[in-house]
Amino acid sequence: MVKHVPCAIGGLSFAADLTVDRVGVGARLNEADEFAVDQARRIALSLADVRVTAVTVGPVGAVDALRRALVLGADQGVHVLDEGLHGCDALATSRVLAAVVDRLGFDLVLCGAASADSGMSAVPAMVAERLGVAVLCFADTLDVTRDGVEIRRDNGGCLEILAADLPAVVSVTERCGRLRYPGFAATVGARDKFVHTWSLADLHIDAAEVGLRGAATVVRAVAPTAGGTSRVVVEGDAASTAVRVADFLAERQFL
Repeated sequence: MVKHVPCAIGGLSFAADLTVDRVGVGARLNEADEFAVDQARRIALSLADVRVTAVTVGPVGAVDALRRALVLGADQGVHVLDEGLHGCDALATSRVLAAVVDRLGFDLVLCGAASADSGMSAVPAMVAERLGVAVLCFADTLDVTRDGVEIRRDNGGCLEILAADLPAVVSVTERCGRLRYPGFAATVGARDKFVHTWSLADLHIDAAEVGLRGAATVVRAVAPTAGGTSRVVVEGDAASTAVRVADFLAERQFL
């Protein structure tokens, strides 16, 4: 499962259901999902007869995320494109994704641990619940066999090892391995890989059940409130400015 996300979050407007208005904003494949695609590619190389399908839900431009996934190693893509999806939230998105995965048939569902535009980290667990399979989240390492999957993850300095039988859903972090950057041959070869476009009707889902429900309140502008955090401006030469910024971050436990 991959997602098409804005290249930059600043300046975007958000609807009440956490939908991002992407008009005029550049977008790309969610970085965390690149690691998921790379892990899927590695699994396909280690086990015979493995087919990797990249799945996304979104507007016309979301196909670019699938194209990138194909370059990174996916064998085919599925793009759920439907006007009825406008304004759908995480719960509705999970329903659509689960319907796609169920229709395709699966042994293992991989995705990034969180998306850059919302960071909710909830969709993997929602999809697993809908599919009725185990979910292993925030995998720093991943070991897959024909029968099961085992992950390791850091939980506040404590190493956790979790395992489940297949089929299962796993979300991976950026620590799961170094990305292999594709060469020219992979980029050219991806052009011949097929992307299926499915509608909600193809998945037997009523648009009224997943789209924007009723009137939505859209935030156009936000004014500062009294008593809010004030802005800190640091001036001076480069060396002293760097020290002051470091002190500022350390005081707030960012360093």
